[in-house]
Amino acid sequence: MNNATPTKSAFFTVQVKTKNLDELSRRYAHAAIESLSEFGGEMIAGTPAPNVLEGQWDGSWAAILRFPSINMAKDWYNSAQYKPLKALRINELTDSNQILLIEGI
Repeated sequence: MNNATPTKSAFFTVQVKTKNLDELSRRYAHAAIESLSEFGGEMIAGTPAPNVLEGQWDGSWAAILRFPSINMAKDWYNSAQYKPLKALRINELTDSNQILLIEGI
């Protein structure tokens, strides 16, 4: 009998307001997706036009990222590989960012 506690997946919800969606894609998105895959992550959904059911949306990109565990998600977000991409996104490519990390149930 295996008494190990199963690891819960973790999810980032991403909402950004870009200065230029093509620039975000070209300069950030492809490299960011490649870097997260090195930590077991994957983008499972992404769109510039989400279906807003409640509240207000003034962003230009929404995405959901999945990782095998919250620790792997944090390791990626704080990694040396992602650090320059995160700085690029925050300082040059977006006007606002809302990034949430949620552990699965």
